[in-house]
Amino acid sequence: MDRGAYRERIAEVLAGTHGAKVGYPIELRELEVLRTAQVGSGLIRITFGGPGLDGFHSYVPDEHVRVVFPDSDGSLRLPVKDGLSLEWPAPRPVSREYTVRRYDAAAGELDIDFAVHPGGLASDWALAVQPGARMHIAGPPGGVVVPTSYDNYLFAGDITALPAIARWLEWLPRETTGWAFVEVIDATQEIDLDAPAGIEVRWLHRGDAAPGTGDLLEKAIRSVTVPDGQNVYAWVAGEAGQLRPIRKWVRGELGVGPKDCLIAGYWKHGIANFDGEE
Repeated sequence: MDRGAYRERIAEVLAGTHGAKVGYPIELRELEVLRTAQVGSGLIRITFGGPGLDGFHSYVPDEHVRVVFPDSDGSLRLPVKDGLSLEWPAPRPVSREYTVRRYDAAAGELDIDFAVHPGGLASDWALAVQPGARMHIAGPPGGVVVPTSYDNYLFAGDITALPAIARWLEWLPRETTGWAFVEVIDATQEIDLDAPAGIEVRWLHRGDAAPGTGDLLEKAIRSVTVPDGQNVYAWVAGEAGQLRPIRKWVRGELGVGPKDCLIAGYWKHGIANFDGEE
Protein backbone atom coordinates (compact mmCIF):
# COMPACT_ATOMS: atom_id res chain seq x y z
CA MET A 1 0.00 0.00 0.00
CA ASP A 2 1.57 3.31 -1.03
CA ARG A 3 1.17 6.63 0.75
CA GLY A 4 -1.49 7.77 -1.66
CA ALA A 5 -3.58 4.78 -0.58
CA TYR A 6 -3.11 5.67 3.11
CA ARG A 7 -4.28 9.19 2.47
CA GLU A 8 -7.26 7.99 0.46
CA ARG A 9 -8.32 5.61 3.24
CA ILE A 10 -7.78 8.26 5.92
CA ALA A 11 -9.80 10.77 3.89
CA GLU A 12 -12.55 8.17 3.47
CA VAL A 13 -12.80 7.57 7.23
CA LEU A 14 -12.61 11.29 8.01
CA ALA A 15 -15.56 11.85 5.68
CA GLY A 16 -17.57 9.06 7.33
CA THR A 17 -19.51 8.81 10.57
CA HIS A 18 -17.37 6.46 12.72
CA GLY A 19 -13.73 5.92 13.61
CA ALA A 20 -11.69 3.12 12.04
CA LYS A 21 -8.16 1.75 12.35
CA VAL A 22 -5.91 2.47 9.37
CA GLY A 23 -2.66 0.52 9.28
CA TYR A 24 0.69 1.54 7.84
CA PRO A 25 3.73 -0.63 7.05
CA ILE A 26 5.82 -0.86 10.23
CA GLU A 27 9.47 0.20 10.06
CA LEU A 28 12.36 -0.08 12.51
CA ARG A 29 14.46 3.08 12.72
CA GLU A 30 17.68 3.98 14.50
CA LEU A 31 17.31 7.58 15.62
CA GLU A 32 19.50 10.11 17.37
CA VAL A 33 18.49 12.10 20.44
CA LEU A 34 18.67 15.76 19.40
CA ARG A 35 17.57 17.38 22.67
CA THR A 36 15.55 16.88 25.83
CA ALA A 37 13.18 19.23 27.64
CA GLN A 38 11.02 19.18 30.75
CA VAL A 39 7.30 19.58 30.02
CA GLY A 40 5.64 20.46 33.29
CA SER A 41 6.96 18.45 36.23
CA GLY A 42 5.52 15.18 34.96
CA LEU A 43 6.86 14.75 31.42
CA ILE A 44 10.25 14.66 29.69
CA ARG A 45 10.20 15.43 25.96
CA ILE A 46 12.81 13.67 23.86
CA THR A 47 13.30 15.05 20.36
CA PHE A 48 14.69 12.48 17.92
CA GLY A 49 16.12 13.01 14.46
CA GLY A 50 18.82 11.88 12.08
CA PRO A 51 18.79 10.14 8.68
CA GLY A 52 16.85 7.19 10.12
CA LEU A 53 13.78 9.40 10.43
CA ASP A 54 13.50 9.82 6.65
CA GLY A 55 10.21 8.41 5.40
CA PHE A 56 8.52 8.41 8.81
CA HIS A 57 4.76 8.81 8.53
CA SER A 58 2.28 10.26 11.01
CA TYR A 59 -1.29 11.17 10.21
CA VAL A 60 -3.63 11.11 13.22
CA PRO A 61 -3.38 11.78 16.99
CA ASP A 62 -3.96 8.17 18.01
CA GLU A 63 -0.59 6.78 16.92
CA HIS A 64 2.22 5.21 18.87
CA VAL A 65 5.73 3.91 18.38
CA ARG A 66 7.58 1.21 20.31
CA VAL A 67 10.93 2.21 21.81
CA VAL A 68 13.30 -0.79 22.01
CA PHE A 69 15.69 -1.11 24.98
CA PRO A 70 18.66 -3.42 25.58
CA ASP A 71 18.10 -6.54 27.67
CA SER A 72 19.21 -6.58 31.31
CA ASP A 73 22.59 -8.02 30.22
CA GLY A 74 23.12 -5.09 27.83
CA SER A 75 22.47 -7.04 24.64
CA LEU A 76 20.25 -5.43 22.02
CA ARG A 77 17.90 -7.73 20.17
CA LEU A 78 15.91 -6.12 17.38
CA PRO A 79 12.94 -7.14 15.24
CA VAL A 80 13.47 -7.69 11.52
CA LYS A 81 11.38 -6.48 8.61
CA ASP A 82 8.84 -9.06 7.45
CA GLY A 83 6.77 -7.73 4.57
CA LEU A 84 4.67 -4.84 5.87
CA SER A 85 5.32 -5.65 9.52
CA LEU A 86 8.13 -6.62 11.88
CA GLU A 87 8.98 -10.04 13.24
CA TRP A 88 10.11 -9.91 16.87
CA PRO A 89 12.56 -12.43 18.34
CA ALA A 90 11.56 -14.65 21.24
CA PRO A 91 11.62 -13.90 24.04
CA ARG A 92 10.38 -10.50 23.00
CA PRO A 93 12.90 -7.66 23.47
CA VAL A 94 12.26 -5.06 26.15
CA SER A 95 10.22 -2.22 24.68
CA ARG A 96 7.65 0.40 25.63
CA GLU A 97 4.89 2.11 23.64
CA TYR A 98 4.65 5.89 23.41
CA THR A 99 2.46 8.40 21.64
CA VAL A 100 3.81 10.24 18.61
CA ARG A 101 3.58 13.68 20.22
CA ARG A 102 4.87 15.64 17.21
CA TYR A 103 6.39 14.86 13.85
CA ASP A 104 7.86 17.63 11.70
CA ALA A 105 9.00 16.24 8.36
CA ALA A 106 10.53 19.54 7.24
CA ALA A 107 12.62 19.89 10.39
CA GLY A 108 13.35 16.16 10.57
CA GLU A 109 12.16 15.90 14.18
CA LEU A 110 10.05 13.47 16.20
CA ASP A 111 8.91 14.30 19.74
CA ILE A 112 8.00 11.67 22.32
CA ASP A 113 6.88 12.68 25.83
CA PHE A 114 7.86 10.26 28.61
CA ALA A 115 5.90 10.26 31.88
CA VAL A 116 8.28 10.54 34.83
CA HIS A 117 7.81 7.96 37.59
CA PRO A 118 10.24 6.34 40.06
CA GLY A 119 11.80 3.07 38.94
CA GLY A 120 10.41 3.11 35.41
CA LEU A 121 12.79 1.75 32.79
CA ALA A 122 11.87 4.27 30.10
CA SER A 123 11.42 7.08 32.61
CA ASP A 124 14.92 6.56 34.04
CA TRP A 125 16.34 6.44 30.51
CA ALA A 126 14.59 9.66 29.49
CA LEU A 127 15.82 11.48 32.60
CA ALA A 128 19.42 10.45 32.01
CA VAL A 129 19.82 10.44 28.22
CA GLN A 130 22.01 13.03 26.53
CA PRO A 131 21.94 14.46 22.98
CA GLY A 132 23.80 12.21 20.58
CA ALA A 133 22.52 8.98 22.08
CA ARG A 134 20.95 6.55 19.64
CA MET A 135 17.75 4.53 20.05
CA HIS A 136 15.73 2.10 17.95
CA ILE A 137 12.06 2.90 17.41
CA ALA A 138 9.47 0.70 15.69
CA GLY A 139 6.28 2.00 14.13
CA PRO A 140 3.85 3.56 14.05
CA PRO A 141 1.73 0.57 13.01
CA GLY A 142 -1.20 2.84 12.19
CA GLY A 143 -3.80 4.69 14.16
CA VAL A 144 -7.49 5.14 14.79
CA VAL A 145 -8.80 7.73 12.35
CA VAL A 146 -11.77 9.64 13.74
CA PRO A 147 -14.07 11.93 11.74
CA THR A 148 -14.19 15.55 12.85
CA SER A 149 -17.97 15.62 12.40
CA TYR A 150 -19.02 14.47 15.88
CA ASP A 151 -21.04 17.04 17.80
CA ASN A 152 -18.83 16.66 20.88
CA TYR A 153 -15.56 15.01 21.93
CA LEU A 154 -14.73 13.65 25.37
CA PHE A 155 -11.11 13.11 26.43
CA ALA A 156 -9.95 11.85 29.80
CA GLY A 157 -6.82 10.31 31.24
CA ASP A 158 -3.87 10.54 33.60
CA ILE A 159 -0.34 11.84 32.95
CA THR A 160 0.41 8.88 30.64
CA ALA A 161 -2.51 9.92 28.42
CA LEU A 162 -1.65 13.64 28.46
CA PRO A 163 0.63 13.59 25.36
CA ALA A 164 -2.11 11.97 23.28
CA ILE A 165 -4.80 14.28 24.64
CA ALA A 166 -2.60 17.29 23.87
CA ARG A 167 -2.12 16.13 20.28
CA TRP A 168 -5.85 15.46 19.90
CA LEU A 169 -6.70 18.97 21.06
CA GLU A 170 -4.23 20.52 18.60
CA TRP A 171 -5.52 18.39 15.75
CA LEU A 172 -9.26 19.04 16.07
CA PRO A 173 -10.97 21.88 14.18
CA ARG A 174 -11.12 25.10 16.17
CA GLU A 175 -14.93 25.02 16.31
CA THR A 176 -14.96 21.63 18.10
CA THR A 177 -16.85 21.36 21.39
CA GLY A 178 -16.51 18.90 24.26
CA TRP A 179 -14.57 18.10 27.42
CA ALA A 180 -11.01 17.18 28.43
CA PHE A 181 -10.26 15.87 31.92
CA VAL A 182 -6.67 15.20 32.96
CA GLU A 183 -5.66 13.76 36.32
CA VAL A 184 -2.29 15.03 37.62
CA ILE A 185 -0.60 15.29 41.01
CA ASP A 186 -0.87 19.08 41.25
CA ALA A 187 -0.61 22.29 39.24
CA THR A 188 3.09 21.71 38.51
CA GLN A 189 2.11 18.91 36.12
CA GLU A 190 -0.31 21.08 34.17
CA ILE A 191 0.92 22.11 30.72
CA ASP A 192 -0.26 24.55 28.06
CA LEU A 193 -2.83 22.95 25.78
CA ASP A 194 -3.87 24.30 22.38
CA ALA A 195 -7.52 23.33 22.83
CA PRO A 196 -10.45 24.62 20.78
CA ALA A 197 -12.30 27.30 22.72
CA GLY A 198 -15.40 25.11 22.91
CA ILE A 199 -13.67 22.29 24.77
CA GLU A 200 -13.80 22.56 28.56
CA VAL A 201 -10.39 21.61 29.95
CA ARG A 202 -10.37 20.51 33.59
CA TRP A 203 -7.28 19.51 35.56
CA LEU A 204 -7.96 17.04 38.37
CA HIS A 205 -5.45 17.18 41.25
CA ARG A 206 -5.07 13.88 43.13
CA GLY A 207 -2.45 15.19 45.58
CA ASP A 208 -0.83 12.49 47.71
CA ALA A 209 -3.06 9.69 46.40
CA ALA A 210 -1.22 6.97 44.48
CA PRO A 211 -1.51 7.10 40.67
CA GLY A 212 -4.22 4.87 39.25
CA THR A 213 -6.34 5.05 42.39
CA GLY A 214 -9.39 7.03 43.38
CA ASP A 215 -12.35 8.13 41.29
CA LEU A 216 -11.52 11.67 40.17
CA LEU A 217 -11.67 10.77 36.49
CA GLU A 218 -14.85 8.77 36.89
CA LYS A 219 -16.62 11.59 38.75
CA ALA A 220 -15.55 14.14 36.13
CA ILE A 221 -16.77 11.98 33.26
CA ARG A 222 -20.07 11.33 35.04
CA SER A 223 -20.64 15.09 35.12
CA VAL A 224 -20.85 15.19 31.33
CA THR A 225 -24.27 15.83 29.86
CA VAL A 226 -24.66 15.46 26.10
CA PRO A 227 -27.44 17.63 24.66
CA ASP A 228 -30.40 15.74 23.21
CA GLY A 229 -29.90 14.75 19.60
CA GLN A 230 -26.12 15.21 19.69
CA ASN A 231 -23.44 12.54 19.51
CA VAL A 232 -20.04 12.23 21.16
CA TYR A 233 -16.71 10.54 20.52
CA ALA A 234 -14.98 9.40 23.72
CA TRP A 235 -11.24 8.78 24.15
CA VAL A 236 -10.11 7.67 27.60
CA ALA A 237 -6.78 6.15 28.72
CA GLY A 238 -4.95 5.41 31.96
CA GLU A 239 -4.63 2.62 34.53
CA ALA A 240 -6.56 -0.41 33.30
CA GLY A 241 -8.42 -1.19 36.51
CA GLN A 242 -9.41 2.42 37.03
CA LEU A 243 -11.03 2.48 33.59
CA ARG A 244 -13.45 -0.42 34.09
CA PRO A 245 -16.28 1.60 35.70
CA ILE A 246 -15.60 4.44 33.27
CA ARG A 247 -15.90 2.11 30.28
CA LYS A 248 -19.20 0.77 31.63
CA TRP A 249 -20.61 4.25 32.17
CA VAL A 250 -19.49 5.67 28.80
CA ARG A 251 -20.93 2.75 26.85
CA GLY A 252 -23.99 2.30 29.03
CA GLU A 253 -25.22 5.55 30.53
CA LEU A 254 -23.67 7.86 27.96
CA GLY A 255 -24.72 5.51 25.16
CA VAL A 256 -21.47 5.66 23.18
CA GLY A 257 -21.11 2.76 20.74
CA PRO A 258 -17.91 0.74 20.24
CA LYS A 259 -17.15 2.55 16.96
CA ASP A 260 -17.46 5.89 18.72
CA CYS A 261 -14.95 5.45 21.52
CA LEU A 262 -11.52 4.20 22.48
CA ILE A 263 -11.07 3.37 26.17
CA ALA A 264 -7.59 1.95 26.61
CA GLY A 265 -5.59 0.69 29.55
CA TYR A 266 -2.16 2.27 29.08
CA TRP A 267 -0.70 0.66 32.20
CA LYS A 268 -1.68 -1.64 35.05
CA HIS A 269 -0.66 -1.85 38.69
CA GLY A 270 1.99 -4.51 39.25
CA ILE A 271 2.75 -5.15 35.56
CA ALA A 272 5.96 -3.56 34.23
CA ASN A 273 5.32 -4.02 30.52
CA PHE A 274 1.55 -3.94 30.20
CA ASP A 275 0.52 -4.32 26.56
CA GLY A 276 -2.74 -2.44 27.02
CA GLU A 277 -6.36 -3.38 26.77
CA GLU A 278 -9.42 -1.81 25.17
